[in-house]
Amino acid sequence: MTENSDQRVAFVTGASRGIGRAISERLAADGRHVVLASRSEAPLNDLKATIEANGGSASVCVVDVGDGESLAGAVETVAKERGRFDILVNNAGITRDNLILRMDDEAFDEVIRVNLRSAFVACRAAARPMMKGKFGRVVNIASTSGLVGNAGQANYAASKAGLVGLTRTLARELGSKGVTANVVAPGFIETDMTKDLPEAVLEGAKATISVKRLGRAEDIAAAVSYVTSDDAGFLTGQVITVDGGMTMA
Repeated sequence: MTENSDQRVAFVTGASRGIGRAISERLAADGRHVVLASRSEAPLNDLKATIEANGGSASVCVVDVGDGESLAGAVETVAKERGRFDILVNNAGITRDNLILRMDDEAFDEVIRVNLRSAFVACRAAARPMMKGKFGRVVNIASTSGLVGNAGQANYAASKAGLVGLTRTLARELGSKGVTANVVAPGFIETDMTKDLPEAVLEGAKATISVKRLGRAEDIAAAVSYVTSDDAGFLTGQVITVDGGMTMA
């Protein structure tokens, strides 16, 4: 796809695999230029080639989201080079699971730094070009763990719950400037992290899900596609839970 100055620019962290890859492919199919951000260059180059082979537009940004200065610089560089910055999807995340009595400070701090602080840094860097363009879509990928908690994930659940508060604050601060901010909270999704789980665990998970299947990365990408669209201008400060009915109140 040839470069188009009117084409909306999306920046997706954790784009190299799983949910991030599916989101990137979907946004490219929606006609966005997608900046693929991750620490791993090889899978990003592969994804870029796939997107371009399907008629989409993408570029690669190798960055460690845990390094706040580098991440902010990457966002600012994209905004400067592309002349706009329209969509931010904070998807990158890690787990360092353990029961709270066994979880050390380092494991807690690392997850907060990568999952929550990086989103804050990216949002802060993206806010100015979004306000300047009078359009912005911020999507923070959280988790049902951040909504209901999960044993062994005090750090992860806290980071994802923190994304909800961050997102709703952004929605209040930036709404009058044409910028929306929403959370997409996946439930049990088929990814590299779940494919090696024992069959009994997978079947147990399915039993708690109303639609009786695990989610797919494409299910999350579909939700992100809508909340980043022009049609979603009146949707902000919300948590869209994509979990097949697992956590219905």
